[in-house]
Amino acid sequence: MYSRGIRGAITVDSDTSDSIKSATVELLTEIIKKNDLDLSKISHAIFTLTNDLKSAFPAKFARECLGFSCVPMMCFNELDVGGSLEKCLRVLIVVNTEKSQEEIRHVYLRGAEVLRKDLSGK
Repeated sequence: MYSRGIRGAITVDSDTSDSIKSATVELLTEIIKKNDLDLSKISHAIFTLTNDLKSAFPAKFARECLGFSCVPMMCFNELDVGGSLEKCLRVLIVVNTEKSQEEIRHVYLRGAEVLRKDLSGK
């Protein structure tokens, strides 16, 4: 069994709890689906939000809406680099899996697709 990181990002419509909830659920649902994830195999998850998103913790919605109740999670501010993508929620999910690095499917949605153009269509 290996530890593998699964990356994902999504832009959020506005700095409201509902918008952060919607984006979190959409992103995590797609990551789970594309990687055929068993939640019991998730080691931990780290969320970051750009400085313009302050209304809610994504980890709360992962627990409440998607069953991540036993997954250790933390939320942080993304590094504030000039000219970077605004209203962006990012996640790193570390999983225990037999999949190779090449089999992992990272997910970038909405405006965050520009962060990893090399992954579009995968």
